[in-house]
Amino acid sequence: MGVLPKRIILMRHGESQGNLDTSAYTTTPDHSIQLTPQGIAQARLAGTKLRRLVSGEGCSPDWRLYFYVSPYARTRSTLREVGRSFSKKRVIGVREESRVREQDFANFQVQERMKIIKETRQRFGRFFYRFPEGESAADVFDRISGFFESLWRDIDLNRLHLDPSNDLNLVIVSHGLTSRIFLMKWFKWTVEQFEQLNNFGNCEFRVIQQGSGGEYSLAVHHTEEEMLEWGLSPDMIDDQKWRATAPRGAWNDQCSWYLDAFFDQLASESDDDEDIQNEVKLKDETSK
Repeated sequence: MGVLPKRIILMRHGESQGNLDTSAYTTTPDHSIQLTPQGIAQARLAGTKLRRLVSGEGCSPDWRLYFYVSPYARTRSTLREVGRSFSKKRVIGVREESRVREQDFANFQVQERMKIIKETRQRFGRFFYRFPEGESAADVFDRISGFFESLWRDIDLNRLHLDPSNDLNLVIVSHGLTSRIFLMKWFKWTVEQFEQLNNFGNCEFRVIQQGSGGEYSLAVHHTEEEMLEWGLSPDMIDDQKWRATAPRGAWNDQCSWYLDAFFDQLASESDDDEDIQNEVKLKDETSK
């Protein structure tokens, strides 16, 4: 196993021309949409906040960052502005990663048609609805799953070439829905739980940080109030709090959606023992 990251930080891009005026998508390909001046300022401020986070109290003085970035113009520009807060010594690498790109809404978007399509998505469900000629959130989940495999291979094979004494921070500069899908995959949230999540604001980030026991959690850095604002349910927040001190790889048997959400009632261990005893007794009687 290579050096585990101390944090995985998901950051949405700054305000884009499309966020400001959706008619931009009718003449400009989604991947070419640029940041607004406000978006550039947001990205620079996000860089300052990010530096404060990774270099703050309790951090190794030899902290490092590795960036993954969506190939879209607005994410690349966001990363460029964020990078102004760091020296070359601190950034050990960057990779353009097409699997963390925006959900594909098809090609040029006709404004009135897209309005109707998004209303239909609300009725159908955000996760499974596939945009005509585009993707569903379920499709994004599939490619994020592939990205996970590559991410862990990079870590396992120590491709990031990091000294174990340094704090490693992986920063993924991406898009709102893609980042929510990443969280869903990481924490094994259900489709129903995903549907309740709110989008990131422009240049907002979520910090998945390693807790005292080795497990990763949002509750190490973020408050309960923040997680409620993001759409996490009380059960989801309780799980995050448990993860903040849990041993890595442990099973939270109090987590309702691991088992209880899928079964009406599972037998207890004592019920299992009683069933086994009855089976043995029946077998003995039939063999006489």
